[in-house]
Amino acid sequence: MSERLNNKVALITGAAQGLGKEMAKTMIAHGATVIVTDINESNLDKTAKELSCKSMVLDVTKEDAWIKIISDIEKEIGSLNILVNNAGIGNGGDIESTDLELWHQVHSINLDSVFLGCKYSLPLMRKSGNGSIINISSVSGIVASHNLSAYNSSKAAVRHLSKSVALHCAKSTNLVRCNSIHPVFTRTAMVQSMIDAAPERNIEEKLVQQIPIRKLAEPQDIANAALFLASDESSFITGTELIIDGGLSAT
Repeated sequence: MSERLNNKVALITGAAQGLGKEMAKTMIAHGATVIVTDINESNLDKTAKELSCKSMVLDVTKEDAWIKIISDIEKEIGSLNILVNNAGIGNGGDIESTDLELWHQVHSINLDSVFLGCKYSLPLMRKSGNGSIINISSVSGIVASHNLSAYNSSKAAVRHLSKSVALHCAKSTNLVRCNSIHPVFTRTAMVQSMIDAAPERNIEEKLVQQIPIRKLAEPQDIANAALFLASDESSFITGTELIIDGGLSAT
């Protein structure tokens, strides 16, 4: 076991499956005490048992839920060093087909949750010493698509909010860094099931053709980036974005 995150406590949202689960697994392997959270209690329990870590049910869109979970962590564990705002949804739709309800839903889960997570975690993170906030955005927060209006908007906002939080935190004696990660299409269980459900549509081939290095990202690629930003190796990195897109945004 590596000790890159020894004595650090991490809270990861949307961690019952996919990228969140992979990041939790990786941080645990490198010495962190990890609290996995999700709104899906059944899947969350399975993940917590598999990873042998603590779990807490969390609706990331609810202010009172954030206040409670941070209070519970302070009482039960006493510190918080790493926050990974990973929970999100990827609903599509162009500007004309997106209704206001969907627009609000996407922004509530993808953006409001990041605002709430940063706001209510910061006091405990400062008390715990230096820390790291990692906000999972998307390459879609940098490169727009005609049929992802709400998603593009929410993920672009996460990018800029992360910079604002970083500048705010830079004033503090106990530095809490804040950065965003921007993955491309990643081979999570959700994406793989979408590919497998309609082989005749050649979905994987169409996704891969958009990426210059001609392959999907793997969950571990994103987890490795989060590990770096969570560790002291990135102690001088704040207010920036780590783009993991196989060259897509360079085209």
